[in-house]
Parts: sequence; C-alpha cells; structure tokens
Amino acid sequence: MEGGRQGEAAAAAPSGDRPAPVFTLEEVAKRNSSREAWLVIHGRVYDVTRFLAEHPGGEEVLLEQAGRDATESFEDVGHSTDAREMLKQYYIGEVHPNDRGKEGSKNPSRTSSGQTRYSIC
Repeated sequence: MEGGRQGEAAAAAPSGDRPAPVFTLEEVAKRNSSREAWLVIHGRVYDVTRFLAEHPGGEEVLLEQAGRDATESFEDVGHSTDAREMLKQYYIGEVHPNDRGKEGSKNPSRTSSGQTRYSIC
C-alpha cells in the first residue's frame, strides 16, 4: 500500500473473505531483482521470486520484466493453460485503481509489433 511495506504482509495469497491488497506501480517497480521479483499481468500483482529458478524460459526472462507490467510479454509468448493456472499461486494483490491507466506498454499508441494504432473518436 502507499507509504507502507504492505507487500511483505501480503506475501501469502489473499484469503477469499478479505479484499486483495492493492499496490501502486511505484511499489511494484521497486521489486525488480532476484531478491524480490514482482510482475503485473492484467492488473494483478504477482510475486514470482520463488519461481525464478523454475521458469522454463530461464530466470532472465522474468527478471527483464520484473517491477513492471508484463501483460504484453506474457500474452505474446502464448502461455499454456497450465502456466496460467500456476500463476494463481503467486498472486499477491491488485494494481491501485489510480495506476490502472498507466499499465501496459510505455507508448500506448503503439502495438507490440511497433505499428502505430489509430482510433477514431
């Protein structure tokens, strides 16, 4: 949570009867090393630190994305249903609503292939 070390209190998966902890993208950005690696995927925050050594693509792949929104990279790889199911055990909370619009690629007007996206309003 803002201003605190809520992440440590939320290291265990949230229980079903309490609301999930909420993290700012700034907090997530601090967790970008092999000591503590967090990812955002589809607005959910995952602590994948324990999974680094087990990741089939190698820990470097996760560390490249650690501390930021990895949704696009996660989807581009085409993870299996089993991989998506495994992800649940690393879930620790949600991205703060104020940061929801800041997720994703650094330039939202570009697609993952680098093409410019146009919208008609």
